[in-house]
Amino acid sequence: MSESKETQMGRKIFEKIGGQTNASKVYNCMTRVRIDIRDEDQVDFPGLKEIPGVLGVVEDSGTVQVVVGPGTASKVAGEMAKLSGIHLGEALDENLDKNLNSGLAEAKEKAAVVKSEYKKKNNTPFKRALKVIASIFVPLIPAFVGAGIIGGIASIIQNLITAGMIDATVWGNIMAVLKIIQGGLFGYLNVYIGINAAKVFGSTEGLGGIIGGVVYLVGMNPDTPLPNIFTGQPLAAGQGGVIGVILAVYILSIVEKNLKKVIPDAVDIIVTPTISLLVVGLLTIFIIMPIAGFVSTNLVGAITWVLNVGGAFSGFILGATFLPLVMFGLHQILTPVHIEMIASSGKTLLLPVLAMAGAGQVGAAFALWMKCRKNKKLTNIIKGSLPVGILGIGEPLIYAVTLPLGRPFITACLGGGIGGAVIGAIGNIGATAIGPSGVALIPLIPDGMWWGYVLGLLAAYAGGFVLTYFFGVPKEAMEPSELSGDASSTKPEDLLGNL
Repeated sequence: MSESKETQMGRKIFEKIGGQTNASKVYNCMTRVRIDIRDEDQVDFPGLKEIPGVLGVVEDSGTVQVVVGPGTASKVAGEMAKLSGIHLGEALDENLDKNLNSGLAEAKEKAAVVKSEYKKKNNTPFKRALKVIASIFVPLIPAFVGAGIIGGIASIIQNLITAGMIDATVWGNIMAVLKIIQGGLFGYLNVYIGINAAKVFGSTEGLGGIIGGVVYLVGMNPDTPLPNIFTGQPLAAGQGGVIGVILAVYILSIVEKNLKKVIPDAVDIIVTPTISLLVVGLLTIFIIMPIAGFVSTNLVGAITWVLNVGGAFSGFILGATFLPLVMFGLHQILTPVHIEMIASSGKTLLLPVLAMAGAGQVGAAFALWMKCRKNKKLTNIIKGSLPVGILGIGEPLIYAVTLPLGRPFITACLGGGIGGAVIGAIGNIGATAIGPSGVALIPLIPDGMWWGYVLGLLAAYAGGFVLTYFFGVPKEAMEPSELSGDASSTKPEDLLGNL
C-alpha cells in the first residue's frame, strides 16, 4: 500500500532535520509543523525548502517551523508523531530508557548540549516567552475557531430575533443550544489554559487546571466577597484572566518541582499536590489576581485608546506591519491580548484591523495573476493559494507568492495598511472570537458592524491590487514560463525565470 502524501512529507522532513533523534517534540498550528530541535547544525534548511508541498521554513531559536498550509499541517504533524511512535505534542524521548542508549548516541547528545550552550546568545527572553505563549495557545486555536463561528451564528440569530425577522419561540432554543456549545470553551477558558500551561512548564496538568479554575472564585459567597488587598474593593471572578493564570501556573511548576525534591516518595501523592494547591491558590487569589487584573485592564484600555484616538493612522500602522509578524511566527504573542479584550468587552478591536494584512496580500496576488499571465508557474501557485488567502490563511501567499518576489510583499503590506486605516476610521469594529480571518471573520463581527469590516476588506483588496499592479511586479516575473518540471516550486529563481 502506497504511503500518503502527508506521510511522505513527514519522512522527508525528518530526513532533512537530521533524523527523528534530532527532534525533541513535534506539534502544529493552523499552517505550520513546529519541531523542537536538539542540534540545529544537523538541519538542512535548503533541503527542507525543496520538499514538495513545503511553502516556507522559519528558524526560531531551537524550533523549526515548516509551513505546509492549512489542514496539511495537522496531518503532517500527526504522521510524524506516528513515525516516532508517540502522541502528538509529547517529547519524542520521554518514554525511552536512557540506559539503553549507546555510547555513541550519548556522546552525540552531550555534543548537542554543548553546541546549544553557544546558541543561547540568540535565545533571548523575548523569543523564549513567545515560544511559551505559542505552545500554550496553539493547541486551542481549533477550539477558538469552532466555538467562535458557532457563537457568531448564535449572534446572527439573536439579531434576527431582535429585529423581528424570525420567530423567537422557534429560533430561541436553537440560539440557546449554540450559546451553550460556545460556552463550553469561553465559559471555562482559564481551566484549559491552566492545563496547557502546566504541560508546557512541566507541572501536573490537573493541578494547572485547578489553578486556572481558582480565578472563577466558584466557592466564594457573593454576599461576603473576598477583598482585593491592594484596593479594598471586592475581588471579581475572572480578574487577571489568562495573564494571571499563566503566571500562577508557572509559579505552581516551581513549587511542585521543589516539593518533589524534599517530600518522601511514600507521601508524595498526598503532600505535594495539597501543599502546591494551597500555596499557589492563596497566592493566586490575593496577589496574582489583583496585580494581573490591573495589568490586563490597563493593557486592554491602552490598546483600545490607541485605536480610538489614532483612528485611521493607527489602523494603517497596525495593518501594514502585521505581515512581517506572521512571516516570523511572532503573531501568536498577540493571542492573550485578543482574549483579554474579548473577556473585558465581548470583542477584540485589534483582530479586524490585523486581518487587513491578509486582505492586502489577496489584492496583490490578483494583480500578479493579471500582469504575469504568461508565467504559468507563478499563476498556478497563485490559483492554489488564493482560496485559503481569501478565507484568512495568509502563509501560503506569503511564502509561495509575495515574499519570494520581494516587491509584492511590500505593496501587499501597504494594501493591508489601507484596509486597516478604513477599519480604524470607522471605529468600534470588533470580533467576538479569534482564529478566523479574511472573509471567514465576517460572521464574528458583532453590533451590526459587519459592513465596516467588509469595507475594510474591499479597501485592502483594492489597495494591494493597485499598488502591486503599478509598482510591485518585477519585470522578470512577467516572463513566460510553462508548467514543466516541478510546478510547485516557490524558489525565486523559478518564479522569476532566468535572471
